[in-house]
Amino acid sequence: MIPSIDDVFAAAKRIDGAVHRTPILTSSTLNDRFGREVFFKCENFQKIGAFKARGALNAVLNLDAVSIDLVTHSSGNHGAALAWAARRTNRAAYIICPSNASRFKRDAIVRYGGTLVDCGPDIVQRETALQGFLQQRKAAFIPPYDHEDIIAGQGTATLELLEDKPQITELWVPIGGGGLASGAIIAAAERCRVIGCEPELARDAHDSLERGARLPALPPSSIADGLLSSLGDLTFDILHRAKTTVHLVEEDEMRTAMALIWQTLKIVIEPSSAVPVAAALKYGSSNSEPIGILLSGGNYMPTGYE
Repeated sequence: MIPSIDDVFAAAKRIDGAVHRTPILTSSTLNDRFGREVFFKCENFQKIGAFKARGALNAVLNLDAVSIDLVTHSSGNHGAALAWAARRTNRAAYIICPSNASRFKRDAIVRYGGTLVDCGPDIVQRETALQGFLQQRKAAFIPPYDHEDIIAGQGTATLELLEDKPQITELWVPIGGGGLASGAIIAAAERCRVIGCEPELARDAHDSLERGARLPALPPSSIADGLLSSLGDLTFDILHRAKTTVHLVEEDEMRTAMALIWQTLKIVIEPSSAVPVAAALKYGSSNSEPIGILLSGGNYMPTGYE
C-alpha cells in the first residue's frame, strides 16, 4: 500500500524525540559553485549516522507484536538502524549482511546490538539467506526500503526540510532501493520537484523507469555501497507514477563531490551522499531558484583507516 502524506505526518509524530531534527547547512562558496542557493539536509548527523534510523524506528514502533525478534538484510546503514531501533524496544535484531560489506559498517551493526548473519554480496544471495533464517527462527522481517512504514519514516527528512526551507523548488536525493526518494515524493506533495540520482555503475532505477518495468540490480561495483539495491515493487510504483527523473554520475564525479563537501562544509559524508551533490553539479538547471540536497549519511572510513 502506498503511504500518504498523512502517514508521513504520523511517522514524524511517532519518532519525535527519538531521532534528531538534523541541521540544514549552507555555504556561500558552494552557492557560487552551483550558481544558486543550496540547502544541505544533513542526515549524516542522524542517529546511527544516516537517514535509515527514521524508517527503521517508525516500522518497529508500528509493529503489532511487542516482543518478537527482528531480522533484515542490509549492507550497512539499515542494519545499524534496525539494531538501534531493536535495542530501544528491547528486542533482538539479526542482520543478514554481505561478508564483504564495509568493515566500518559491519562493526557499527554490532556496536548497536545487532547480530550479524553473513551472506553473499548480491540481492539474490541476501534474500536466500533471509528465507533460510526465517525457516529456522520466528522473527519479523523489516525490509530495508520496500515497505510503507519504512517509506513514511524516510519521508520525515523531507518534511522537516520543507518546513524549514519552503522556498526550495527542487530536492535532489540518492536512489538505491528507492525508500528515501519515495518518501521524499510523498512528503513533498508536489511542493517541489524530487530528482533522483544514481551511480552509472548501479543504474537499475534509471533504466527501470525509462523502460517502465523493474529491472534487477547490476553487479555491486560502485563505491556508493548504500545504493547497490534494485528498486522494490512499491518504490518502483511510487517513482514511476511520479515520473521521476534519475540522473547518473560516474565514480570519479562522486569522489570529487565527496571531497568538495568535506572541504567546504567541513563534514564527513559517505559516497552515497555524494551522488546527488555530483548530479546537481553536473545536471543542475540554469535557473537561480534554491534547491535542497539530501545528504543521506556519513558512515565512511577511507581505505587504510579502518
